[in-house]
Amino acid sequence: MQRKAYVTGTAALLAALLAGCTGGAQDDGANPDDANPGGAGTATVAAQPGKYRTLPEPCGAVGHDALDSLLPGIQQITDPAQRDQAYQGEAALTYDTDRKVGCHWKVESAGATDHLSVDFERVVSYDNTVSDDDQAQKLYLEKQTAADLPAPSGSPSPPTSPTPTSSATGSPGGAASSPASDPSSKSSASADPSGSPSGSSAPSGSAGAAPGAPPGELQPRTLADLGDEAYLDDQLDTSGSTAEQRTVTVVFRTSNVVVTLQYEEQPTATGTVPDSKEMQDRALNLASQLADTLGG
Repeated sequence: MQRKAYVTGTAALLAALLAGCTGGAQDDGANPDDANPGGAGTATVAAQPGKYRTLPEPCGAVGHDALDSLLPGIQQITDPAQRDQAYQGEAALTYDTDRKVGCHWKVESAGATDHLSVDFERVVSYDNTVSDDDQAQKLYLEKQTAADLPAPSGSPSPPTSPTPTSSATGSPGGAASSPASDPSSKSSASADPSGSPSGSSAPSGSAGAAPGAPPGELQPRTLADLGDEAYLDDQLDTSGSTAEQRTVTVVFRTSNVVVTLQYEEQPTATGTVPDSKEMQDRALNLASQLADTLGG
């Protein structure tokens, strides 16, 4: 009898184990999406973090040679302590040096007052679906849009109305007119050695250009060889009664860091216009050095 009870208990245990295996097999066949309403195919993958986790010390990122070039008056300072102070610059007020830092220099010379500022901003995305680089690109594009750069010189110009060539074309007053039939038109054309009517526009590149504006190749533009994307802006302020001030701005992005460099010069003498090419060359040289500092 005891052996029968033992066999019966063993059979019951085996039956329970088989039932458990059967139930597990049924669970394995269930829809896995029941535990994840979003579905296994829509699992969210966190966007990649940016390349940079820290920022350089901004006042130390610009070397003495660069400062000598951009701020000529710095070498004219005779007092060694004041000259050293000028080289050090003034750090921008910031509450998180891992996210945003900057430095500013101002130096006066006999011929002009020069300002230089450099700002680094490390962008971090708090959206798991947006990478730090994408968020930084959005910030960069906002800056570029605000700069309102002109269209590249290679862009097609809007169509213009054809110049009247026969008496069949009516003049604004309603009377037919042509250079051949209008003596005044003929005299106007002959007055210009180029053969163009006196009322014709200036050659391309100079028409409508403000005095002191940079020539075509130096106009505000995007840059193809600096960081991941970059642009340069060049503005001449003629609104004041004092000497004209030129401001050259270079902004570039390398991964999740956006760098803004602003270089200003205001001559001492009224009527003097700062040279656009010289200032742009200096600013671009420094921007390239800063990109190298970032490892970009």
